[in-house]
Amino acid sequence: MKTATSAFTRSLAICACVLSLSACSNMTHTQQRTLSGAAIGAGVGTVGTVMTGGCITCGAAIGAAVGAGAGYVTR
Repeated sequence: MKTATSAFTRSLAICACVLSLSACSNMTHTQQRTLSGAAIGAGVGTVGTVMTGGCITCGAAIGAAVGAGAGYVTR
């Protein structure tokens, strides 16, 4: 039963990745930069708070906000 669950989880993850990549095709450059900045900021915020022992959710949210703002204002 464990292999069936593992295969289902893997298939679900692949479908999620494909759908998330195709969702960016009709975005403007500003929207793509903002979304990319938010994703990168969330990742950096999460890693930073894990390393320092802070609130992981707070770090991810703050990182996403800062990253989205940075992505929006850059050219």
